[in-house]
Amino acid sequence: MNGKRKIFIISILAAMVVTIAAVGFYYWYENTYYVTTEDARVTGDIVRVTPQISGKLLEFNVEEGQMVNRGQILGRQEMVNLPDSNLEMATMRAPIKGIVLKEQANIGEVVTPGQALAMLVNPDELYINANIDETKIGRIKPGKSVDITIDSYPGKEFSGQVESIGQATASTFSILPTSSGGNFTKVVQKIPVKIQIKSDEKLLPGISAVVKIHIK
Repeated sequence: MNGKRKIFIISILAAMVVTIAAVGFYYWYENTYYVTTEDARVTGDIVRVTPQISGKLLEFNVEEGQMVNRGQILGRQEMVNLPDSNLEMATMRAPIKGIVLKEQANIGEVVTPGQALAMLVNPDELYINANIDETKIGRIKPGKSVDITIDSYPGKEFSGQVESIGQATASTFSILPTSSGGNFTKVVQKIPVKIQIKSDEKLLPGISAVVKIHIK
């Protein structure tokens, strides 16, 4: 009986050692050959539609989710004290080919230059923005391949490639001031990394992703 118990205990200990070794090897392999983060999302270069002059908005034929072509007329303003030769100044056109993400114009209100009446993004030029710990950023180089999973498409893996690495931390552009008081706590900073993605699926700006960047 004691012999069987000893064999059982040895078997349990051996299984534990094998399990610990396997887990250790897994984490060593992952940390040696990949940099992985869940702090990533699909995004794109968002372009605003703005008026060139101040004036009452007479029409704005745009709906959220609508595809527009570059140069397409989206709206017109009332022309006051403007010669007919400046008609184009009161005409708002799409600056890019893209999809309307947000429409925030009200017919009849007075709009001014710089005021965003709509937000556009080109769905064919979306990319992944991944925030990588500053302690790992030195291991990443442009051109490295990337495995990508997106929450909206569970079970499907996308491929990508590192396009560029940010030249400042994400917090550098925060509107909140950085604390310099006596209660300072060191925090690992994040560096934004732009990743091209190859996809035949419809992706939406803002959806979450997980990226695994090959470093070897």
